Amino acid sequence: MADSSRTIAAMQAEQTQTDAAEHGINAEEWERLISRLGRKPNLVELGIYSVMWSEHCSYKSSRRHLSKFPTQNEHVIQGPGENAGVIDIGDGQAAIFKMESHNHPSYIEPYQGAATGVGGILRDVFTMGARPIALVNALRFGDPSHEKTRSLVAGVVAGIGGYGNCVGVPTVAGETQFDKGYNGNILVNAMAVGLADQDKIFYARGATPGNPIFYVGSKTGRDGIHGATMASAEFSEGDEEKRPTVQVGDPFTEKLLIEACLELMATDAIQAIQDMGAAGLTSSSVEMADSGGANGEGIGVRMDLDKVPQRETGMSAYEIMLSESQERMLMVLYPDKIDLAKQIFEKYDLDAEVIGETTDTGRLTLLQHGEVVCDIPVAPLAEDAPNYDRPWVEPPGRAPLDIAKYPEPEDYGEVLLKLMSCPDMASKRWVWEQYDRHVMGDTVDSSQSMGDAAIVRIHGTNKALAITSDCNPHYVAADPYEGGKQAVAEAYRNLSAVGAKPIAITDNLNFGNPEKPDTMGYIVKAIEGMAEACRVLDFPVVSGNVSLYNETDGIAIPPTPVCGGVGLIEDISKIATLKGAQPGDALILIGETKGHMGASLYAREILGLEGDALGPPPPVDLEVEKRNADFVRSLIEQGLVNAVHDVSDGGIACAAAEMALASGVGVELSDFGPERQRYSANFFGETQGRVILSVSQSDLSALIQNAELRDIRWNRVGDIIGEELVLPDDTYSIREARIPLARLREAHEGWLPTYMDGVD
Repeated sequence: MADSSRTIAAMQAEQTQTDAAEHGINAEEWERLISRLGRKPNLVELGIYSVMWSEHCSYKSSRRHLSKFPTQNEHVIQGPGENAGVIDIGDGQAAIFKMESHNHPSYIEPYQGAATGVGGILRDVFTMGARPIALVNALRFGDPSHEKTRSLVAGVVAGIGGYGNCVGVPTVAGETQFDKGYNGNILVNAMAVGLADQDKIFYARGATPGNPIFYVGSKTGRDGIHGATMASAEFSEGDEEKRPTVQVGDPFTEKLLIEACLELMATDAIQAIQDMGAAGLTSSSVEMADSGGANGEGIGVRMDLDKVPQRETGMSAYEIMLSESQERMLMVLYPDKIDLAKQIFEKYDLDAEVIGETTDTGRLTLLQHGEVVCDIPVAPLAEDAPNYDRPWVEPPGRAPLDIAKYPEPEDYGEVLLKLMSCPDMASKRWVWEQYDRHVMGDTVDSSQSMGDAAIVRIHGTNKALAITSDCNPHYVAADPYEGGKQAVAEAYRNLSAVGAKPIAITDNLNFGNPEKPDTMGYIVKAIEGMAEACRVLDFPVVSGNVSLYNETDGIAIPPTPVCGGVGLIEDISKIATLKGAQPGDALILIGETKGHMGASLYAREILGLEGDALGPPPPVDLEVEKRNADFVRSLIEQGLVNAVHDVSDGGIACAAAEMALASGVGVELSDFGPERQRYSANFFGETQGRVILSVSQSDLSALIQNAELRDIRWNRVGDIIGEELVLPDDTYSIREARIPLARLREAHEGWLPTYMDGVD
């Protein structure tokens, strides 16, 4: 009893500005806090304010700029503001999806950081009543030569596979890149997609006073305390010692939690529901209270923390409220459904307890050992969170890359082999073969192996969803506005390349310290570029995540605004992949080749350029992107193409090589470019808005007729033939290069397994 009295006294102790600073609350925020509260907070209250006002939870540096995104079109049911975005996919069904980051935790403890990132994003989706059907990951690691990179790759990939495989949701798409800019701060972005009936979608909003608050899932422990705060701060060398702030996941419990929640959702027992993610019980209870009431005016919450299931003894109110233990949910039930809910969760051997009730007070009131340890108004925690207009400066422009200064290489066959085997371009088979891509039985095509976007059948129908993840950080670093446009445009292009109508995106905006005007300039311009692309392409943002302070010892990561796109395929028989090229086909390029080499893979890997010397990225003409992508979709719909691939990193030569390897047949490219344009610019330039098509001779005239009717630029750039990839000679000095597919495959698929060989 004496111990509990001492604990309560510590929780109720008045805090100072020094205490606030240790919790990440600055002087201005401290004054705002005590002004709203009318007094100084105690320790529990300060902890709650610190996480709710953290960058991770409040988006205090980005909120005003995120409002620039379009968030609606005819398919959107729910945009940003809930656990995940919701789109109408017809027949009374909805797709629910979101992307989030687990960057700092994955650097500190790669296996658990990545695993719990997967678990958290799954909960965001099934919290809304959706059965998860697909996982996606976007990974960025440091230079392969850095001492930590191999172990980080091994841990992150094992964590993603270990959690996703065990919970039984296929990992179907993703991207993996390497750059020295991520040496001290890797990125692990996880996306989940689920399916639900439109009349069975659940929200965090809508709770009314007088109903029980129901805690379900795993017991609360001390893992993950201050995880949200840790994710809102820069790193320093040695911060790997922050392992106690990293959560520990249990995918088998998550699987049980999915099934139990979906079973309860079928009973009309739930009034509101929220995942306990960042900031745990604090954020879930505050967010439900803030969005509750008949008109969303907010309600109160009263909880007895002694009733919270705990796996450790002597936990304080501070620890209980800030713990980020995994596999937990918070619900507001209708009073007559408590026994039914308990029966369901007991069947799945999950903790399920009523820990409080909703009130009409508008306050968050917490009791422990019969004492009030927190009594604060809800509204200031959410609505009054800081909303900064951070100073920013326009990112500097770059002088164009003068490719003429550099001599043409002597052997373009060796150039192609070097590009296809470099860390960014090399096959990531070693990664995705550790993921179960076909569990649930509806994966038609995973983007890792055969296409520009994954294709997942909507169970029991002839429809499918297409899913992709895209971002070129090199473009964003060179020009964040154009780079932001390009991330969205490439997602639109990749979905279209498999025959899907692009519907909406989720995003994950990964940047450095927003308090630095230079960094804030990149954030602002990247968002504006993305927003412009979303408007022109009618491709709105329906959910997402902002991850800032991604830097170590003052060095920021490359700006990395990742775009996760979802599209709809109405007829699964009308799709295209990389794998369908047939001997005798013509290779057709849609789009104009302007030979843009700035910020390209060729400039980085062959010319060895870095930073400003790389020049600006290729400009993105959004009208051309839309017209060309829509045209490609129409060709797939008509069955006029055998294989499709977008042209991106490495230009036409690398795109053709990937198609050849996937299809198992050679490609002979022809010298097609503008007269006297440099050979390297023709074949390795990264002009945007382009797609290559493998077309049978019998369908070629129909395709050309369609293109001319719609004023689409096209070129015949080669033929599908033989067992080699052939780069042609030119009329000047370039020699023909012939690369056997076996050698190309060895180069493309050999780098990563060799690099990872022998890792612990």
